[in-house]
Amino acid sequence: MQTFSSRDFNREPGRIKRAAVDGAVIITERGRPIMAVMPFAEYERLKTPPGNILDALDMDEVGDIEVDFSRAASFPRPTVFD
Repeated sequence: MQTFSSRDFNREPGRIKRAAVDGAVIITERGRPIMAVMPFAEYERLKTPPGNILDALDMDEVGDIEVDFSRAASFPRPTVFD
């Protein structure tokens, strides 16, 4: 992720736009992040709520994850709440 100062943002907007094609760009002011610039398609993807829990858990970046649920039925002892 690239970072630019607010001065760069004001002086060279074209450079910031070109950098944002590859992913989000952070704009800083006095060394602190104040905004992110990203492609509009990525913004649309982030603001669209997932349709259901399965969509929310579908993360392409993570890849395939295998979960072993076979042990779930064999806990060593039941939980006691006093």
